[in-house]
Amino acid sequence: MTNLLELTIFGGTAVGMALVSGVFLAFSDFVMRSLRRASPTVGIEAMQLINREVYGSAFLVALLGLVPVSGVLALYAVLRIEGLASDWFVAGAAIYGIGVVLVTMLGNVPMNRRLDLMATEAVETRDYWQHYARRWTRLNHLRTLASALAAAAFVAGTVLLV
Repeated sequence: MTNLLELTIFGGTAVGMALVSGVFLAFSDFVMRSLRRASPTVGIEAMQLINREVYGSAFLVALLGLVPVSGVLALYAVLRIEGLASDWFVAGAAIYGIGVVLVTMLGNVPMNRRLDLMATEAVETRDYWQHYARRWTRLNHLRTLASALAAAAFVAGTVLLV
């Protein structure tokens, strides 16, 4: 029989991934839409402030902390868990690492850094903002889906442990 500690850790990781997905969903669903509807200067300034504040947030700890946690759990699953549950944990860790963290680091973060260096009222910034808001949101949709799928994979693996 699987021990309660395994169920708690794997299930807790699923919950963490689902929470990350929820934050991404909020941005995709209404935050970015609201920022795009505001005047460009207001939307740009708000996004610059959000991007600066995220660095000291619990969200960032969860977002990045789930990478080593899910990686270690996937390795544990390969070495210690038999059957399909192991495959679900490996899949969940891979989906999270690629679809959330890699997309964030290679897509969203460089865009955020570029926007942060721009003057809010400059014409070039307003032009970039239109591109930024569309592309950033598309990438965020991908991160939302990936973190939700990773959470679902961890839930499936956890259910199979019971």
